[in-house]
Amino acid sequence: MLGIQVSIGALNDLVDEPNDTRQKPRKPIPSGLVGRRAAWVVVVLGGGAGLTLSAVSGWATAIAAVGCLGLGYAYDLRLSRTALSWLPLSLALPLLPIHAWLGAIDTIPAGLVTLVPIGVLGGGGLALANGLVDVERDARSGRRAVAVALGRNRTWLAQTVALTIAALLAVFLVPGVAAASPGAAAGTLVALRTAGVVLGIGLIALGSACLAASRPGVRERGWELEAVGVAALGLGWLAGVAAAVGAAG
Repeated sequence: MLGIQVSIGALNDLVDEPNDTRQKPRKPIPSGLVGRRAAWVVVVLGGGAGLTLSAVSGWATAIAAVGCLGLGYAYDLRLSRTALSWLPLSLALPLLPIHAWLGAIDTIPAGLVTLVPIGVLGGGGLALANGLVDVERDARSGRRAVAVALGRNRTWLAQTVALTIAALLAVFLVPGVAAASPGAAAGTLVALRTAGVVLGIGLIALGSACLAASRPGVRERGWELEAVGVAALGLGWLAGVAAAVGAAG
C-alpha cells in the first residue's frame, strides 16, 4: 500500500506541475528538486511494487490494490479538477482495511463490513477538507473542484457534517468491547479501541476548527489533523474487530 500511495502522489505532482509552477513553485517538481523523469520512475516502480506485493497475498488482495490504485489515478488524471473530486477518496478509504485484512488472513471479518459507511463518509469529508485548503488557488487557476463549486462556507459545513457522522457511527457501531475475551491481548485491543476513537474525535474537532480559518496555512494544518483523526478512528475500529475475532476464535 505504501508503494501504491507513493505512485499516486508522484503522478498527482506530475499532472499538477503547470498549475503548481504558478501557484506552488516550492513543490519538488516546479522547484527543480525532482525531475519529471525521476517522478515517472516513482510512479511506475511504486505502483508496480504495490501491485506485485499485493498479488503475493492472493488475487483478492491484488484486486483491492488495483481498486485503490485505479481510484487514485482517476483522481490525479481527471476527477481532481471536477466537482467529483471527493469521490475517489470516499471510495478508496474503505478499501484500505479490506486490503490489509485480506493480505493478512485472506478473508474479511463480518465486523469489518460495517466500516464501509464510516470509510465512505470519512474519505468524502477528508477530500472536501483537502479542497478547502486550496480553494482560493483553485479558483484563480480556473480549477472547478468541489470546494470551488460549493464555496468555502458550504464546503466547511459539508466536511464537518460528514466527519461528525463518521465519528458518531464509530462510537455506536464499533465492535469487540463486550465480546472481547479476557487476557492481556484482549485488554490491549480494547484499550486501543477506546483510545483510537477518543483521539480521533478530538483531532477531527480540532481540525475542523482550523479549517474555518481564513489563512490557507492554518487550514492545511486542520486538514492534516482531520486526516490523523480519521486514521485513529480506523485503528480503533480495527482493534475492536480484532478483539471480536479473538473472542469468536
